[in-house]
Amino acid sequence: MKRIAVDAMGGDNAPQAIIEGVNRALAEFPDIEIQLYGDETKIRPYLQSNERVTIVHTDEKINSDDEPAKAVRKKKQASMILGAQAVKDGKADAVLSAGNTGALLAAGLFVVGRIKNIDRPGLMSLLPTTDGKGFDMLDLGANAENTARHLHQYAILGSFYARNVRGIAKPRIGLLNNGTEATKGDSLRKEAFELLSADTSLHFIGNVEARDLLDGVADVVVADGFTGNAVLKSIEGTALSIMGQLKTSIKKGGLRAKLGALLLKNSLYDLKNSLDYSGAGGAVLFGLKAPVVKCHGSSDAKSVYYTIKQIRIMLETNVVGQLVEEFSKKGDWND
Repeated sequence: MKRIAVDAMGGDNAPQAIIEGVNRALAEFPDIEIQLYGDETKIRPYLQSNERVTIVHTDEKINSDDEPAKAVRKKKQASMILGAQAVKDGKADAVLSAGNTGALLAAGLFVVGRIKNIDRPGLMSLLPTTDGKGFDMLDLGANAENTARHLHQYAILGSFYARNVRGIAKPRIGLLNNGTEATKGDSLRKEAFELLSADTSLHFIGNVEARDLLDGVADVVVADGFTGNAVLKSIEGTALSIMGQLKTSIKKGGLRAKLGALLLKNSLYDLKNSLDYSGAGGAVLFGLKAPVVKCHGSSDAKSVYYTIKQIRIMLETNVVGQLVEEFSKKGDWND
């Protein structure tokens, strides 16, 4: 049985969206157990079943404006921290939260702990492509600054995840840069390019540009945390803007526009689905001793369900356990 600790109080739509996503996951996956951490009086009204689910009551939670490291140190009974502690104590196999991103990163590092020989875990998510296959990208903001060695490790982490969770036999690794030529970029990108090119265990395809990401130019895209986070928010914002403008145009276009939309209904749904990242799951803080997964703060029940589904696959494939074993062999590989 796969045991998943869930911060029921994190996110803009908690606890309703969290519990509704949990309900759907429990109904579909008979091999999971859910531990809900939060205010029981607020959780109970939305919970549909008592089977394979337990509630650990706490009145304390970490707010969106709390300073991450301070909150982790002082709010020991917060729902997010209790979930992370359950993983550390072996009472749960993974933890999920839609709450304060910085606090979850801190809880992952200080409570769950990082894997030996991994310098800095990276925040990784599956982002959409026009062909529906998507690409994994890291770091998406766990670290504001990175070294070339960190980017090399992210390539190894991303490739490992793509093989074991997404089933891609030979993931194409791309380094995000301001041009595809090997000589492009600043000193960080140039040094990272050399490290990635020299690693024969990776299928490194070279530099990739941001404009090509949604066309599926690579299966894994590596970036420093600052750049990765900016790209992530640009993709999210662009997708929302396109769908919003399209909807407004149809509404204001009169009868002819509405008839056209009706005729193009299936194509428009395909467009929406190709830009919709809610079904991709959450962002994984990859490089820790257990799965620590972050849902978007505005996640609805669908996003929560797909994130639980993602965690289930991670546990089923034992991707973190395999990663621990892989990096334990490396010793001083990056020195």
